[in-house]
Amino acid sequence: MSFRSALVLGACLLLAACNKVNQENFSRLKAGMSKAEVEQLLGAPTECAGALGFSSCSWGNEQAAFISIQFADDQVLLFSGKGLK
Repeated sequence: MSFRSALVLGACLLLAACNKVNQENFSRLKAGMSKAEVEQLLGAPTECAGALGFSSCSWGNEQAAFISIQFADDQVLLFSGKGLK
């Protein structure tokens, strides 16, 4: 294997390892977790919207893998995921 091929392979593996939207992290989510705990696990959300103490945030994108979490008073109420590996 050439040096260039090894470098490209290493970079791909590193990028894959950095993706926090995965089945392992999804399985760590629990109802009642604080929004801060979720952000520590998954990083900053891709988008959030809400009103009156309720919010819905998502991580990732719907074309690949994503996690969607609904919060009530900044605590996990419901969560779902799709395309997780």
